[in-house]
Amino acid sequence: MTPRSALREAIRDTGITWWGYARSVLAGSAALGSAVGLAAVAAWLIGRAAQLPSPADLALAAVAVRFFGIGRGLFRYVERLLSHDTALRGVVTLRERTYERLAGASARSVLSLRRGDIVARAGADLDAVGDVVVRSLIPFGVAVTISAVAAGIVLWQLPIAGAALALALILAGVVPAVLTARQARIAADAGVAAAAEVSAAALSAIESSAEHRVWDEDGAALDALRRANRASEGAADAAARPASLAAASQTLFSGLGLIACLALAVTAARNGDISGPAAAIVALTPLAAFEAVGAIPAAIMQYYRSSAAALRLAQMSDEPEATTASGIITPATLELTDLSVGWPGAKPTPPVTGEVTPGSALALVGRSGVGKTTLLLTITGALPAVAGGVTYGGKRLTPADAGAAFALTLEDAHLFGTTVLENLRVARAGITDDDAWEALERVGLAEWVRALPAGLDTELGTGGHTVSGGERRRLLMARALLADVPLQLLDEPGEHLDTAGIAAFGAAVEAMRAQGRTVVIVTHDDEVMAMADAVVTLDGE
Repeated sequence: MTPRSALREAIRDTGITWWGYARSVLAGSAALGSAVGLAAVAAWLIGRAAQLPSPADLALAAVAVRFFGIGRGLFRYVERLLSHDTALRGVVTLRERTYERLAGASARSVLSLRRGDIVARAGADLDAVGDVVVRSLIPFGVAVTISAVAAGIVLWQLPIAGAALALALILAGVVPAVLTARQARIAADAGVAAAAEVSAAALSAIESSAEHRVWDEDGAALDALRRANRASEGAADAAARPASLAAASQTLFSGLGLIACLALAVTAARNGDISGPAAAIVALTPLAAFEAVGAIPAAIMQYYRSSAAALRLAQMSDEPEATTASGIITPATLELTDLSVGWPGAKPTPPVTGEVTPGSALALVGRSGVGKTTLLLTITGALPAVAGGVTYGGKRLTPADAGAAFALTLEDAHLFGTTVLENLRVARAGITDDDAWEALERVGLAEWVRALPAGLDTELGTGGHTVSGGERRRLLMARALLADVPLQLLDEPGEHLDTAGIAAFGAAVEAMRAQGRTVVIVTHDDEVMAMADAVVTLDGE
């Protein structure tokens, strides 16, 4: 997919109609048209007044001057309202559709993205696509409309001058685009990527500040942010160069057009071909006519910037995920047959074989980074196996089975900035207060929740930063207990738990096994490992 096609697709996803676009262009044209009309009528009025006519002959022109003077501000306000209403409604629709695509995208597209990159794409990139309407498409439409109107007014008075003005307007609009197209595209691509890198580095520095302090990586994190910021500043400087070249060429053609119209008006007036007021119209109207094409360089830069942003959005969710569920909703046997897993381009894990029957637990162990979490993702169908196979009840699971056949609780599973109860309801809808209290009792967290200001209705901070590591793990464990699924996948559930927490986790695992669930646990902890019926190592031993 090219940036241009990605932008077309994104604009289509905004749901913006031709009428929504056209009314914004009409309002913008009325605003700038008032400026052109003001210049033309004022020029006629000056020229006619020099002939000392009756005041009655100037009355209508004086009223027109007032109308265009007031109309310019009024229509500008209307244009702002209409254009921003169109763009903002479109961005809301695009954001909704982007989230829908992101939810259905393949793991290869989503899991490889950093949190900061997702924030940048779902924030700044979406806004950049919306900006293409207000800062690029509408200015282009207004420039074409006003250029035609201005050239038509001058053409009506003096055809040759109208032709000269039309040529100058075309050159002032087209030449900057041609001269700066390649540089503007490169600068826009670099600028969008650099802005995303700043977001990623800043988010990493903020969210991982505790880890950076523990490992004495504060300086490295700040250096990464400084490098990203310098790259962003360099991209802004690179974008300024083609913009300045475009502005210079535009000024050149605007000046030439104005000089040509002035010379032709003076010559025609001396030869008696047109009257003095008509000559004033021909000479002074171009002063306002070039205001419309003055927005073209910025519109070109915005077009390329929006195209680059649209491509990044498309790349985030361009691989549709399998949507056919296995149909398994009852406990079954999980079988790993010479299974080797890994991310594309990474070293795969050694092949492993194992079997977990309903009511049993399997522990996956191995050194950090060997691929234990990757194996869990492969079991869910989010990633394809490098070699061998994995089945549940004789079938291959897909992400469409999430919430029905399996539940996956990752080590860094998210806690939302809402109440304790709503965080537990992530497991399944319809969880009652009694269900929540029962699960919290099992994981040893009920007393802590009762001590909170509003109990189950207490708001947790975004990302769960208001709770400790142990409290977070227990909340996630309670969420796992409440998931009504036959296969439970747990990633490092013993992290941050004290002795009492490990005991509570053991009770939760026993409760799952008593329900006939199949449990797979990734762990480094010997106590957690002892809860499993079988252990599979990925260390190749």
